[in-house]
Amino acid sequence: MANNEESRGLKSLLDWFANRRKSGNINLERQEREIADGLWHKCPKCGVLTYTKDLRANQMVCTECGHHNRVDSDERIRQLIDHNTWRPMDEHLHPTDPLQFRDRKPYSDRLRETQEKIGLIDAVKTGLGQINGLPVALGVMDFRFMGGSMGSVVGEKLTRMIEQATQRRYPVLIVCTSGGARMQEGMLSLMQMAKISAALERHRQERLLYIPILTNPTTGGVTASFAMLGDIIIAEPKATIGFAGRRVIEQTLREKLPEDFQSAEDLLKHGFIDDIVPRTQLKNTLAQLIALHQPVLTTPHMVLWETMSLSSTVAE
Repeated sequence: MANNEESRGLKSLLDWFANRRKSGNINLERQEREIADGLWHKCPKCGVLTYTKDLRANQMVCTECGHHNRVDSDERIRQLIDHNTWRPMDEHLHPTDPLQFRDRKPYSDRLRETQEKIGLIDAVKTGLGQINGLPVALGVMDFRFMGGSMGSVVGEKLTRMIEQATQRRYPVLIVCTSGGARMQEGMLSLMQMAKISAALERHRQERLLYIPILTNPTTGGVTASFAMLGDIIIAEPKATIGFAGRRVIEQTLREKLPEDFQSAEDLLKHGFIDDIVPRTQLKNTLAQLIALHQPVLTTPHMVLWETMSLSSTVAE
């Protein structure tokens, strides 16, 4: 009799666990709903969960493995530019559809949907600001807007920013992240490569500093133009940098490429870039480089006084 009661008790206990297991998905969904969206972030590389506030405080770099998560243009400006010194430029420039391009949907519809979704007019933000008190002209590309592709507005905004920097004698910094030229604008997008490069050449002739910061990914026409024209070229760790994609190159060469091909580390080893700087050290590194390349201002009176002092010393 006792054995029967024990068996019934064990069976009811097993049934209870089985019922709990069946309702587990419902409870899990309820728990997930109780956790606010965006409160935690799972690292795509090592899988570690990090409190989003702590991750943002570390500039979106995983504290466990050092993975550099992609950041948008607003976040990048907050990371680099001193508080209350940012002055945006040419915010009124809007892209158009001069070729009436259509793939799966009209280009004009694609532009409108992207603008409404992410709140940007195009794939770059430009402006003037300060880094540790030093004035700079900064352009920041945003991969969320059609893969950071370079269209007419991107080219025009960067060109105007560079020309303004040349006039003010400011160093130029461009944070690059792009899939290349925007195919929906055809030849008009390719013309931006030459236009930006010409503006940078005029900037260089004035003996002014230009530093591109290559982030993941920097490819196509951006790599083939202004991303590689810097006086000092900096990249973030593990960033993909190249022109054509790995698959295209492998099919052309008919051979397997190394695993680290087109990585920032591989480019540094072969001399294509000058340094790899972690994001947490980028602002101070840029400030040091800008300070070292500040022009030495000497008035004619100062030069004359130094010459007279030197002559009198030699006479003595």
